Amino acid sequence: MLALLRTRRWIGFTTLVIVLIAAFGFLSHWQWMRADEKRAQRLIVERSTAGQPPVPVIEGGLRDIPEWEVVSVSGLFDPSRQVLVRQRPQAGANGYWVLTPLSAEGGLVIWVNRGWLAATGPAITTPDSPPPPSGITNVTGWWRLPETVSESSRTGLPEGMIGAVDPSVLPGTTSMTGYVQLVTSSPEGAGLIAVPRPTIDEGQNISYAVQWILFAAVGIIGWFIFLRREAIEDAGRASVAASEAEPEAATK
Repeated sequence: MLALLRTRRWIGFTTLVIVLIAAFGFLSHWQWMRADEKRAQRLIVERSTAGQPPVPVIEGGLRDIPEWEVVSVSGLFDPSRQVLVRQRPQAGANGYWVLTPLSAEGGLVIWVNRGWLAATGPAITTPDSPPPPSGITNVTGWWRLPETVSESSRTGLPEGMIGAVDPSVLPGTTSMTGYVQLVTSSPEGAGLIAVPRPTIDEGQNISYAVQWILFAAVGIIGWFIFLRREAIEDAGRASVAASEAEPEAATK
């Protein structure tokens, strides 16, 4: 078999197999990393819903709040700057997130995702959305990090509609470290459906990681089987040639 590995054909084939195995290993490692990231996110979300007391936004420091931390804030909603975030499907239906700024103590403005509104009309118009509660409102919810709007959704949308929770497209906002996804409020608003916390499962990534490892194993086993088969065939041909040469040598 060693003689075969020194042939040009088997050098090329072995190189190809090594490259494929390295690629499969990289893809498996990447899936394991994604599984670890999702596991960490799942643990954070589960911990945030395990009855932990909410962290006041002002006391917590906006830049130090981890995503999915349960927070609380009080203030006045500003319905004049309320916007809808497009393309937010929920329960198999398309709809919008209703985002409203809340003016808290010290002039701090916190955007609040008050809930989900089903799409009922054409996408070229902004549907009417329920107004927020009036007066001082106490909000409790999950802290979420800002999104990045795609270039195609940055312009061309009807007034009062945005493509993502991105400070660059939120009216009157230049920067933000996060927003609140509402869970409860006092007084309660009406007309919106609560946005549920995500279901995060790393099982699919683990399955993909194992599959890539199996592909690499199949590549190694296949390479060895082909090599052994060709070595046996070469040995058989050499044996036949030798047996045919013996009578010729005996007659001379």
